[in-house]
Amino acid sequence: MTFFWSSSHVPVDYFRFLPEGCISEILSLTSPKDAARFSAVSRTFLSAAESDIVWEKFLPSDYEDIISRSDSLMVSPSKKQLYLSLCDSPILLDGGRLSLSLDKKTGKKCFMVAARELGITWGDTPVYWEWLSHSDSRFSEVAKLNWVCWLDIRGKIETRMLSKRTKYFAYLVFKLEDRFHGLGNANAVVRFVDSESDSDAEQRASVVRLSGQGPRATLPLSRDDGWMEVELGNFFNDTGEDGAVDARLMEIRDLGWKGGLIVQGVEFRPE
Repeated sequence: MTFFWSSSHVPVDYFRFLPEGCISEILSLTSPKDAARFSAVSRTFLSAAESDIVWEKFLPSDYEDIISRSDSLMVSPSKKQLYLSLCDSPILLDGGRLSLSLDKKTGKKCFMVAARELGITWGDTPVYWEWLSHSDSRFSEVAKLNWVCWLDIRGKIETRMLSKRTKYFAYLVFKLEDRFHGLGNANAVVRFVDSESDSDAEQRASVVRLSGQGPRATLPLSRDDGWMEVELGNFFNDTGEDGAVDARLMEIRDLGWKGGLIVQGVEFRPE
């Protein structure tokens, strides 16, 4: 309890007798959500919950290195504002090949691999795939599927970049043109590249849908940014020493012609 009743029946905040730095250290062992709750307890907690000591602990341990890889101008007068900015506004890294944001509740890292960095079969053949700008995309280019029978898209990321001891989900982030065709069922799978072969992963791939109807778990969902996403699979990132993770969407069995898919990227997001 924070408050106690004195003999005069006036609540006494005994935490005000503790040094603010001590309270800040305590709050830094909680979570961003808990720190916000505690800030409403008393003036002492409010001041401590705003301190850089608290919010630097909520930021990824490598946040300075991450920011150095971005061309975005990061001007934040406090660590709390930096944290909230990274939650609300993804930043581009490595020349726009990757984006980073933070999960607001936990501070865990979320990455999206840009379409240009994906492995797209026939992606460099203009008659099949077209590269263009899109006003809703965070990246400079998206990939537009014009006409193909063999659909195979891969997004890879190194586990060392992700938050440790965290379950991640991979999503294809996309839109469909008004006159799309051939984009119903597809297969999706996520694998650790160094420990499972392509052929073995293909055998356990699950069915997802890019359009139409089906079980809820297989259907795409609308995102707040105006795009759609479909889950490709999940994995547990333990210590970040499992090498690369490959998230794949494919339709390589039904070789009917397909078109009208617009791909922004593949996102790796913590649970």
